[in-house]
Amino acid sequence: MTSTDLADDLAALAPDLRGIDAQVADRLFRDARTVGRFLDRDVPDALVREVHDVVRWGPTALNTVPLRLLLVRSPQGRARLATHMSEGNRERVLAAPLTVVVAADADFHQHMSRLTPHAAHLADVFAADPQGRERAARDNTWLQAGYLVVGLRAAGLGVGPMGGFDPAGIDDDLLAGTGWRSLLVLNVGWPDGPGTHHARAPRLEWDEVARTV
Repeated sequence: MTSTDLADDLAALAPDLRGIDAQVADRLFRDARTVGRFLDRDVPDALVREVHDVVRWGPTALNTVPLRLLLVRSPQGRARLATHMSEGNRERVLAAPLTVVVAADADFHQHMSRLTPHAAHLADVFAADPQGRERAARDNTWLQAGYLVVGLRAAGLGVGPMGGFDPAGIDDDLLAGTGWRSLLVLNVGWPDGPGTHHARAPRLEWDEVARTV
């Protein structure tokens, strides 16, 4: 079934449903690639803030929104971060105009009276369960990280996610005193040519990933 066929079927089932524009879907998903080379052009904090202003509305469990971001752009900051990256990622960090450390804040419960007023009592439950709180922070930060990547792409930026780093090293060096725990590192910038030298890899089909009971 093609995307056009699917859109026609959805329109027949729900005439008021409007599918995502094909060009938008291509930009965010089908044609988007991990970016490894960037133009020598600044990515202002104001733009990243605008992206966050949109993606912060994505859902999280109990509106915990534990995502925290460290924007690394100075030569000194990039040099410090690079020491905690795996060998293959160090030059990528040093060359990128902006690198974002995506972190989880396990103290999210301290904001629940404001963010989750309908269930503010759960702040005490989380306070008494550090392991459960840490797990909830990580799970929901991963969810928000996905929103962030898509949001950055929507703004025309390229993103190069990296998982090869020493989390404890980053936490002790760059996140000391915050209580944040690093989960992911993103190089961000304006793409310079093709996103990656690898050919587009396939994806699993619907019947391989979904079951109905």
